[in-house]
Amino acid sequence: MKHEVEDASYEPDWDIPLTVTVTAASVIDTVFATAFSVHTGTESCINSDLAVVDIVAPDDNGGNFSRYVEQEYAEDSDPEALWHDWTVELKIGATYVVGHWWTRASGSPADWEWCAKEAEQAFHQAALFVGKRVRKGLVVEHTSWSSERGPRVHH
Repeated sequence: MKHEVEDASYEPDWDIPLTVTVTAASVIDTVFATAFSVHTGTESCINSDLAVVDIVAPDDNGGNFSRYVEQEYAEDSDPEALWHDWTVELKIGATYVVGHWWTRASGSPADWEWCAKEAEQAFHQAALFVGKRVRKGLVVEHTSWSSERGPRVHH
């Protein structure tokens, strides 16, 4: 049996349309499997006034996107309890599929690290749905020590 070698000059058709059926359930089960809460909707649940980080990976047509947002907010019932929320939105057509990871702003560094890692991974995966790749960047955190309050982290 003779093995045929493909023509080295052959280029695939990069613009060939592909069709895939994606459901909210499949996105939730794969992309947002570790999120503390997930939901769908027809509009964003993000309050831009509370956002401390907001990164959008839009598709080339501008209608669909993946979005990574970090928000900080206080509970109405306990204004002293400040929370940090990592949110990843995937908007496809008119539908938003959203995952949330959160911890107290005063929470342990391990909780912060885990939530950030999980949300970033979900953002990387969700961006693939809109044809984008996301690379991780470097962030420098400035810390200061106060003997009265313990270590504080400023982003």
